[in-house]
Amino acid sequence: MPSLKPPRLVVGSPLQLLLLVCSFALAGYAGVRLLAGDWFRVALWFVGAALIHDLVLLPLYSAVDRVFIGAAGRHRRRVGYVRVPAVLSGLLLLVWFPLISGQAAGRYEFATGLSGDGFLARWLLITAVLFGGSALLLVLRLRRATKERPPVVH
Repeated sequence: MPSLKPPRLVVGSPLQLLLLVCSFALAGYAGVRLLAGDWFRVALWFVGAALIHDLVLLPLYSAVDRVFIGAAGRHRRRVGYVRVPAVLSGLLLLVWFPLISGQAAGRYEFATGLSGDGFLARWLLITAVLFGGSALLLVLRLRRATKERPPVVH
């Protein structure tokens, strides 16, 4: 019968601990500053964002990922070349949606003095560069793999 040992506390290097403490201090400072204004609306936004992610977005992008993996068949390793730029583009869309959709352009211009136009075009350009770079990387890796493969002798 195996003996049950208590779990061991894994402690990293002093630099890792220092970085961890600094990141918690920075997050705490940002939280205090963020909640200083309208704490109820900020807390409501965080709870709503967590619920929307867990109940809507997670099942949605998990289902889309399963469809891509199923459609890829024997080329499952190539799904990452679509997955990575799609996730990065989706994250940018999620963060900048009010400006990309034009809903907050006036408020952005009032707060910063800069034009709120052009966010949609920039997001589309970044998305095209992400997918183009991923496609280029796939083509280069496929070419290198075919060059390294020895010829089949019949």
